[in-house]
Amino acid sequence: MTDTARASRTDTISPALARRIALAAQGFGRPQPPTAGLRHVGGVFDRLSLLQIDSVNVFERSHYLPAFSRIGAYDRTMLDKLTTGKRGRAVEYWAHEAAFIPRELWPLFGFRRDYYHEAGHAWGGWVAENLELSRFLIDELTANGPMRASEIEHDANESTGPWWGWSGVKRTLEWMLRTGEVVCIERQRFERVYALPEQALPDSLLGVEIAPADAIRELVGLAASALGIATDADLADYWRLKREQVKPAIDDLVDAGVLVPVTVPGWQKGSKPIPTWVHRDARRPRKLEAAAVLSPFDPVVWFRPRAERLFDFHYRIEIYTPEPKRVFGYYSLPVLIDDDVVGRVDLKSDRKAKVLRVQSAWIEPGASAEDTAERLAPVLRRAAEWQGLDDVLVVDKGDLSPALGAVVNAG
Repeated sequence: MTDTARASRTDTISPALARRIALAAQGFGRPQPPTAGLRHVGGVFDRLSLLQIDSVNVFERSHYLPAFSRIGAYDRTMLDKLTTGKRGRAVEYWAHEAAFIPRELWPLFGFRRDYYHEAGHAWGGWVAENLELSRFLIDELTANGPMRASEIEHDANESTGPWWGWSGVKRTLEWMLRTGEVVCIERQRFERVYALPEQALPDSLLGVEIAPADAIRELVGLAASALGIATDADLADYWRLKREQVKPAIDDLVDAGVLVPVTVPGWQKGSKPIPTWVHRDARRPRKLEAAAVLSPFDPVVWFRPRAERLFDFHYRIEIYTPEPKRVFGYYSLPVLIDDDVVGRVDLKSDRKAKVLRVQSAWIEPGASAEDTAERLAPVLRRAAEWQGLDDVLVVDKGDLSPALGAVVNAG
């Protein structure tokens, strides 16, 4: 299809509708179930196609948060059942950053595993210089089954002396995870358990080869479904692809009618509109009701240029910022009210005191602190209960904290 033909078919979508389309595609705007079950948790996983993993648990580990944001309080062991063990439905891979993905998507990342394999050997360095260690690790897993890096390092040191050390074993296993020589379908105390693919994955997924162009087209289609409305940069970021990789896939999906070109006023680079597409199955709600806190690694906000384009929300996580230079707090979570991101709260689960601490609370320009506080307070109470905490304590820091503290204390 020519660019002229595409342009003649392009609809205009308002920025407000674009936000609602994006949020509806992510599962917002639906009533939360009275009691969230395994079906609801699995539905979030299926809709997003990945859950990003992060080790910070000052409030809650990031992969548990998207389901809470969308379906409310749930038993976290249900997600563990979905993501852990041979009977689980997930495998861990560098699909965005480190993330749980449905196991059926494993073959789609063959092109990425091949890239890492070629790069690790072509670039020299640790991988090329430590092939003996790679062979040793494969032998260890073959003989002993799935193991943590610390277990393998311990055995290596006991049997041969400190010839590689923990960092060497861990570093090599991490690269082998990228190349697919090992997989991870389980964590113990948040430490990866490594296995050979044949020890962990069903035979139907092993040895499946998919042409890179076909795999990328499938991944772009999944991203488009999860995002609802997107630019090529958005679609590329979802699976950490390059924009030149996704452009042929977009063309194919447009020709197939899966993606529909649209224009969003204000989405532009300089004087030119940014090419944008909406998924053919995306809902276009006239109204969307939601109240949630979002993980810093939630797909709604993880691609910062998209968050700024959709919500005019400038977001940077400050975990690695020295405390005196932090503006919003160590673990600041965006606050979603209806179809807009209207603030942020720095949350900490003080498990010893059994209190959810709101260490700071901030309102976005143009948003109402009073209305936001009224909508946010019940979310924080549910979050505290979900975390097994007895109370919510709002610290007097940030321009939202006075209104939020008043509502929380009144409740």
